[in-house]
Amino acid sequence: MTALSLDASPRILQLPLSVINKIAAGEVIERPASVVKELLENSLDAGATRIDVDVEAGGTELIRVVDNGKGIQAADFELAFANHATSKLATADDLFSIQSMGFRGEALSSIGGIAHVTLQSRPPEEMSGAEIHCRGGDLSPVRDWNGSPGTRIEVRHLFFNTPVRRKFMKSASTEMGHIAEVATRIALAHPGLHLTLRHNGKLVYEIPGSAGLLERIGLFFGDEVRGQLYNIDQHQGPNHLFGFIADPACDRGTSKLQYLFLNGRWIRDRSLGHAIQEGFRGLLMTGRYAVAFLFLEIPPGTVDVNVHPTKCEVRFAESQKLYHLVLSTLRNRLAAQNLTARLKAPAPAPNGYFQPRAEADHPSLFSQPGFPSFIKRPMPEPPARPAEPALPPPPQNSPLAPPIPEIEPKAIQLHNAYLVLETAEGMLVIDQHALHERILFEHVKERFRQGTLEAQKLLIPEPVELSAEQAARTLEHQGALAALGLGVEGFGGSTILITSYPALLSRTPPADILKAILDHINSYERTPAREALLEECMSLMACHAAVRSGDPLGPEEIADLVRMRHLASDAHHCPHGRPTALLFTRHELDKQFKRI
Repeated sequence: MTALSLDASPRILQLPLSVINKIAAGEVIERPASVVKELLENSLDAGATRIDVDVEAGGTELIRVVDNGKGIQAADFELAFANHATSKLATADDLFSIQSMGFRGEALSSIGGIAHVTLQSRPPEEMSGAEIHCRGGDLSPVRDWNGSPGTRIEVRHLFFNTPVRRKFMKSASTEMGHIAEVATRIALAHPGLHLTLRHNGKLVYEIPGSAGLLERIGLFFGDEVRGQLYNIDQHQGPNHLFGFIADPACDRGTSKLQYLFLNGRWIRDRSLGHAIQEGFRGLLMTGRYAVAFLFLEIPPGTVDVNVHPTKCEVRFAESQKLYHLVLSTLRNRLAAQNLTARLKAPAPAPNGYFQPRAEADHPSLFSQPGFPSFIKRPMPEPPARPAEPALPPPPQNSPLAPPIPEIEPKAIQLHNAYLVLETAEGMLVIDQHALHERILFEHVKERFRQGTLEAQKLLIPEPVELSAEQAARTLEHQGALAALGLGVEGFGGSTILITSYPALLSRTPPADILKAILDHINSYERTPAREALLEECMSLMACHAAVRSGDPLGPEEIADLVRMRHLASDAHHCPHGRPTALLFTRHELDKQFKRI
């Protein structure tokens, strides 16, 4: 081929069909798991109630999918491998009301262009079926096939004619992991489907059609997850949200256990993922993710699934409504649940010793010094006990609010950090800092809602030197900071003047308050919304003002803290998601002392 000179204008040429198919295959078929996904979706669209998948060498050598669906007519076999040939669309308008898993007509064409494919199928009403072979896009003649009703597809030597793609394949175990994930998503989205998955002849999964959603979650993720799930079921006009969310104690280090399905299809959506995390705000620590299995059913005409060839990304006509549906449903469900963490001791070791562990065990977030509001200190005059938060007591029948007894049970303090309290259920161990932080946080939020959050004016504004970026961010949020009592003004360059600060933090240097808030703002990848910023700042204020771990408390102060626990609606977690208390049940105590 003659090389083009630098000043020559390149000619526009029509690409050969073989190149076009390889380009399309690169969009649709990323790895063996992509093949499994496309073939499973085709089987579901064919009405299959049982699908058997066999894989060898992580799918690089063989992928076999057998279903009991309605099959393919022999007359349609050659078109099955044609690009953009499908039975699921007729007009352009059909794209805006997709009710099938597949619709683009690209899957078999893409797979056939980069593998050896054998397609065998027989409609149940026919006495015999047909068979065809496709090798890198080249089709064999259609022949008769006397197999069982349904469709059987074998894909061998994937990427045999695109060695660069094959070179970038991972190990067989890694590729098999991706295939197992595809099978998991399909099985969760379609209760009633009998699905089997084998690798190198060994059974990986067998999910019977009789297994419901909760049982399927248990089969895939174990009893530890299944035992901590709360069901949700909420309607909003024609939109329906249902499924399960896990207790915050079941959190994970990634969002991989957040499964979101739309009309039976697994999807990724950044907005709805954010709604899930916001629903758990205050119940999870930084860097931890909720576990959720959520299913959305909405009218097909209100969503565009033709955004990406893999059909995993969608575009909603009313994205804000769906965001608030997810957010409000999760918040309301969690608010109705007693989320106090429970301690469980492992079975005694052979030497008779054991180490208790907490189901919600996380490292502490609080390394910064705080300023307690009622702790006794060596000062000229001990500070007065603060007024009770202006919060109405929760309903007596609420699972979050046990009725306040006429005589409060006594609590003792251990290591100047924990309070131990006898309850009807057993023994409650309270983290004094975390609980006081939650109480103050709700107190600050209520005062903010009422517009009575106190600010202390500075007689002489205090200058604070910041970086240019920090100064700009501070002034960008000037209004939100002022609402919390932190007044800031520009002084030129990168200098900021502090004119007032929250009265709750009267013992904290104003410059430290501002810098701590800026650290929170800078921890976001993007500038937080006003509501999120206010919540973060209020939790920071509560953290700085709360009694610290290591502070000794007197009997009256301990009683005050225990009593005010009943006035906090989310007393089970601090605003940063750390548990405030751990329950060691009477049953667990009896078990460890060999009484049962």
